[in-house]
Amino acid sequence: MKQWYEELFENYGMKYDRENFVQGTIGECDFIENEINYNKTTRILDIGCGTGRHSIELSKRGYTVIGIDLSESQLKRAKEKASEQNLSIDFEKHDARKLTFLNEFDLVIMLCEGAFPLMETDEMNFQILRNATNALKPKGKLIFTTLNGLFPLFHSVKEFLASATKEGNATYSNNSFDLMTFRERNIIHIEDDFGNKKELECNERYYVPSEITWLLKTLNFKTVDIFGAKLGAFSRNDKLTTEDYEMLVIAEK
Repeated sequence: MKQWYEELFENYGMKYDRENFVQGTIGECDFIENEINYNKTTRILDIGCGTGRHSIELSKRGYTVIGIDLSESQLKRAKEKASEQNLSIDFEKHDARKLTFLNEFDLVIMLCEGAFPLMETDEMNFQILRNATNALKPKGKLIFTTLNGLFPLFHSVKEFLASATKEGNATYSNNSFDLMTFRERNIIHIEDDFGNKKELECNERYYVPSEITWLLKTLNFKTVDIFGAKLGAFSRNDKLTTEDYEMLVIAEK
C-alpha cells in the first residue's frame, strides 16, 4: 500500500514545477550560499530534492550536490532539467528513512517539506533527521524548513492554503487539526501531468520550535537556530512568529 506522499508525486514533475510554493529557488539558494560562506568545496546533500530545483541552482553556482528523492517521476524530471542545462548532478533514488551516508557532506538541506515532516509517525520523521545528521561531517550544517506548529493554533490552515492556491494548482479540503498529535489531515485534489485527477488523504506533522530544538540537541547539534521561513527570502532577521506557516531551521554540529 503506497503512502499518500508516494502517490502524490507520481507523474507530477511538470505540474509540481508550476506550484506557487516552489517559486523561491533563487533567493533560497542565495541564503544557502551565504550560510556556507560561498565555499565552493562544500559538498551538499539535498534530501527530498523533488524535481531538483535547489540542486540544479546550487550546481550552476559551482557546488557539488547529490539530490535524493523517493519519487522516480520527480527524479526523472530533475535529470531532464539538469541535462537541458548541461549540468552533471548525481540524482539518486533513496528513502530518507534508510540512508547510509556517513560523514560525507558539509551541508544537508531539506527544503519545502522534503521528506521531513511528511512521514506517518514521529519515529519515522526522527529517523530522517538522524540520517541527515549522520550524513554530515563533523562541524557540518543542516538547513531545513518544516511546518510551524504555532501557525494552526492561531489561524485556519484551510483558509491559508486556499489563499495561496493559483489556478491549476493542488487544492485542499476536509482539513482537521489534532491538538494531541499536532497532525493536520486533509484531502488534496490534484491533476497529474497526464491529466489524471487524484484525491489523496494527507497527514502532515506540524512541529513547535521547542520540539525541533530538543530533537536536534538529542542528535548532538551544538547550535540550533529557528526563524520564520519566507518563500524565496530566507533570512536570519525573520524572527519566528505565529504568522509563519513554515519555520527555517539551521543547526550546526
